[in-house]
Amino acid sequence: MNAPRPPARARASPFAALAYRDFRLLWLGQLVSQAGTQMQTVTINWHIYVLTGSALALGLTGLMRVVPVVAFSLVGGVFADAHDRRRVMLVTQSAMLLFAALLGLATMREWVSAGVIYLLAALTAAATAFDNPARQSLPPNLVPKEHLANALSLNSVMHRTAAIVGPGIAGFVIAWLGVGAVYWINAASFLAVLVALVLMRTPTQQNLGALRVTPSALSEGIRFVRRSRVILSTMLLDFFANFFSSASALLPIFARDILRVGPEGLGFLYAAQPVGAVIAGVGMSFAGRLRRQGVVMLWAVAFYGLATVLYGASQWFALSFLFLALVGATDTISTILRNTIRQLATPDHIRGRTTAVNMIFVLGGPQLGNLEAGIVAALIGAPLSVITGGIATILLVAAMAWFAPQLREYREQ
Repeated sequence: MNAPRPPARARASPFAALAYRDFRLLWLGQLVSQAGTQMQTVTINWHIYVLTGSALALGLTGLMRVVPVVAFSLVGGVFADAHDRRRVMLVTQSAMLLFAALLGLATMREWVSAGVIYLLAALTAAATAFDNPARQSLPPNLVPKEHLANALSLNSVMHRTAAIVGPGIAGFVIAWLGVGAVYWINAASFLAVLVALVLMRTPTQQNLGALRVTPSALSEGIRFVRRSRVILSTMLLDFFANFFSSASALLPIFARDILRVGPEGLGFLYAAQPVGAVIAGVGMSFAGRLRRQGVVMLWAVAFYGLATVLYGASQWFALSFLFLALVGATDTISTILRNTIRQLATPDHIRGRTTAVNMIFVLGGPQLGNLEAGIVAALIGAPLSVITGGIATILLVAAMAWFAPQLREYREQ
């Protein structure tokens, strides 16, 4: 099923995918919605720490987000391949709007507690487990193959931009209006995606309705990933690197107790990694094709671990921002290479399920890493928790380079 041809002027443009009406609608809607989601992510961490003062409680936010992802992602992947992906997103986006509004209402009525926040964060994560496979599988249905890479690049820019803008705004909204206002703003932001989905006209995937939700369909994505050693190696590397070096849940501790910059500074700390990511993404676009992608990916993850060590040791806000930006830049380089490999190697009919498997690794690593970081921080302090995690990541890269030669030797065909 082919998307409509764009105007000739769009074919050589760096914004070619935006010439397609439905992709443009979805892209703009997601930009607004993702900014709201990033605002809420920062706010939940700050809110939990204010309520509890506990590093372990901060780490538990990661557990609440990852358990539903692990539990429902595979089913969500099958739904994305078996049903109209727009309709799946209409349901999931509406559910996430409701959960954000409930957080705002609970905060406004002073019913909120750590338990309430954990519950609604878990419900949001469950909806995300169905939303992500459908959303990430849509671009090939909205633009032709020759502009798919451009669409994925624009999506990356959109997500990173939202991750810069959202936390920065959240810090000031928390300081001026309180945490409840952020939850209401996030709820309203979902309307942008819902309107875009209603206005879209492009038909979704081919052979719609041919797939059924069966145990075999659930396991097909796992079997595909397991057979592809390079894809599996990249997923494992991403998971464990994020498990050891992901400590974003500890940022409120650094903002309030170590760097002493308050909620305004917290927003900038959360924005630092996306800033580095955008710079790295632009640099990668100018770099062109990289032949030895496996080696570049391994070096990028190694520097990701080193930047994490430096951030954990920093006592100055400017240096902390710089090292967090380097964390974001190196993570983006490895992510771009990993996603390129996965997209090129995955057939369209199984894209939702492969995305679901990848989502378990991509989301599971950071969220479990936040739990691990919270536990270690409770025992030895936040700085040492971050530093030891970065060192573990560097050792992981060395082990992967030794034990996974197919990854080390991977070259673009």
